[in-house]
Amino acid sequence: MKKLRWQLIIIFLTGLVVGILLLGEQPLITPMFRPQPVQGGVYTEALIGSMQRLDPVMDFYNRVDRDVDRLIFSQLIRFDERGLPQPDLAESWGISKDGTIYNFTIRSNVRWHDGEPLTSGDVIFTIGLLQEGGETIPGDLQAFWGEIEVKFLDETNLQFHLPYAFAPFLDYLTFGVLPKHLLGDLSFEQLADSPYNLQPVGSGPFKFSHLITEEDLITGVVLSAFEAYYGKEPFIEQITFVYYPDHNAALQAYRDNEVQGISEVAVGILPDVLGEEDLALYTGRMPEISMVLLNLQNPEVPFFLETSVRKALLYGINRQWMIDRLLMGQAVMTDSPILPGTWAYYDGLVRIDYDPDRARNLLRESGYVVPADGELVREKEETQVRFTLLYPDDDAHEQLVEVIQSNWLALDIAVEIEPVPYDQLINERLEQRDYQAALVDLNLARTPDPDPYPFWNQLQAIGGQNYSQWDHRMASEYLEQARVENDLVERKRLYHNFQVIFNQEMPALPLFYPVYTYAVDRQVLGVKMGPLFESSDRFAMILEWYMEARLPTAQSSPPGE
Repeated sequence: MKKLRWQLIIIFLTGLVVGILLLGEQPLITPMFRPQPVQGGVYTEALIGSMQRLDPVMDFYNRVDRDVDRLIFSQLIRFDERGLPQPDLAESWGISKDGTIYNFTIRSNVRWHDGEPLTSGDVIFTIGLLQEGGETIPGDLQAFWGEIEVKFLDETNLQFHLPYAFAPFLDYLTFGVLPKHLLGDLSFEQLADSPYNLQPVGSGPFKFSHLITEEDLITGVVLSAFEAYYGKEPFIEQITFVYYPDHNAALQAYRDNEVQGISEVAVGILPDVLGEEDLALYTGRMPEISMVLLNLQNPEVPFFLETSVRKALLYGINRQWMIDRLLMGQAVMTDSPILPGTWAYYDGLVRIDYDPDRARNLLRESGYVVPADGELVREKEETQVRFTLLYPDDDAHEQLVEVIQSNWLALDIAVEIEPVPYDQLINERLEQRDYQAALVDLNLARTPDPDPYPFWNQLQAIGGQNYSQWDHRMASEYLEQARVENDLVERKRLYHNFQVIFNQEMPALPLFYPVYTYAVDRQVLGVKMGPLFESSDRFAMILEWYMEARLPTAQSSPPGE
């Protein structure tokens, strides 16, 4: 026993010594402090295009004006990247049970850049301009506001009366608000020529400072942080936009250290931009879907009425090859007419990948075979699978349509391709239903609410935008119900059901949605970009951007801890 006790003591002492030695080898833990953003810095960005007017009711047809206006002017509400409404000027709103009355309360601490308070009267004044209209406002938007009654309740409250329930109404409240105290005496025509458009006063996070001119031409505009902004104060003190005629000129300006950002990186300059080590790229889904529309009611192409034929056509298109080779990866495949990433998108749809063997089997099972003699064109009961595919008359669409034609030729389908100027393609061929098939880009910009009703409801087949003339009663009922239902959960269910039917029927052939690529020098920190509903959404997180920072002292806690 005595011998065993000494062994235990030796083991204990040995372990104690080893433990002390190991403790001495522990690394010294140094507190890690993240840099804290501080106010300061000047950010300069290259815009491709030219300035017309810095006025939110005049910028519908000039994207670069909308980019600048996004920072100068405030809106009643904004939408996040999923298409959900968020407060901006309005701190709250409510909707009547029948969906025809909307009450809004405006923040009480909002100031115009000249120090005057912003009130509900300013919002009503701006709507009056949209109702009065002019050539700078789309006709359908003017007609829409003509049906809406707006009531002034008090300085911070107003009310909208709709003639009928319309769930996508919030989409229409993202206009920039104008100051009544400065413009209230002007008609729409007078406003169009007002000096205000070159020296705007808004209520957004940045205020107009001055224009940059060369030989009487406007080459840029300078904005400065608005210290009395009702939201979070920007870290960046000044933003300068400089206008360039094309993407190559913008890239050269970056290389010459004239700018720190490029508003849009086109496919043509992408390889060169990728070679710039200090230039960070940010991408987000654009609000646009490229599709092949099929005229389902054209007697010249009766085979389009067969679901199996339509699906075979989609299985036969090598969409990923087109994205990788022609678009340099700047697009993402989709099988739904609703934008992926939004609250209404259903991610449980059947994916239709490139599978030419399956396409041939579908055609064969539907009775379309290549005859033993004659042309190498599939036919059934002497009806050949032969049609003309229209496309916008430009190089980019021509490359896409040639691949589609080649893919379908491999299925023994005869396709002629015909270029048409885009305006003519829409206003004459599609609107008059004078086509068999057409490659188009459905532009969903500035409409965060999905609302596929205009393109796919059976009531829109005659005179509307249902160019495919798809006639499906159940799908139409889902769209009609979703338009009047304000409960988001129920609307989501209805749109999911619609997408399932669309995916099963494939009345048109969705190809892909393009992505927007934005480039900013790495010295600008805090930059984030999600899916876009228009190009100016790249500034959705502008208040988080910073160019200067400091390390916190040892006594202070790191941000967020």
